[in-house]
Amino acid sequence: MKRALGLALLALIFLYVADYASARFGLPGNRPTFGSVRVRRSYAVPQKNKKTEFYFDPPEDQACVNALFPHFGVKPCWYLNRHKSIQVDM
Repeated sequence: MKRALGLALLALIFLYVADYASARFGLPGNRPTFGSVRVRRSYAVPQKNKKTEFYFDPPEDQACVNALFPHFGVKPCWYLNRHKSIQVDM
């Protein structure tokens, strides 16, 4: 059991390092490291009467990285494409 767990952990570490190298050096084929996704941010503000009021920002482009995991402080593009609406609870 310990051997299987160790091999799984080693495989995850290898996958993360390979993903970072791919994002850092644009492998394979000099692909772009960063992209952008248009997201819409909304703010949920609770009111005194126990209701919630929503405020919406206009859609804006958000930078993302073309990788499996988040790198360089930005989220992956596949994740942002699936979560184009961001709600901020105040």
